Amino acid sequence: MIADLNKAFESRVRLGVMAVLVVNEWVDHARLKELLGVTDGNLASHLAALEELGYVLVRKRFVGKRPNTSYRTSVTGSKAFRAHLEAIERLLPKP
Repeated sequence: MIADLNKAFESRVRLGVMAVLVVNEWVDHARLKELLGVTDGNLASHLAALEELGYVLVRKRFVGKRPNTSYRTSVTGSKAFRAHLEAIERLLPKP
């Protein structure tokens, strides 16, 4: 049923972020930006929205003398994303 789709993942950027994060432990901002081909600002706004929903966790630290921001999915985010994917699968015709 279409009502089972999670509105938080309607954006292709958010869908891409979650697809990358759900299969990786931590991914830094630069790597996400490179994988998704988006601007810093665009990525940051989508990550902030996912963080606000409790779907993404943020880790800020220094690597050497450089600041580094990394992201991972929360348990809630992983469950919500997998439920979204299952909802999409239910909409697809059975072979």
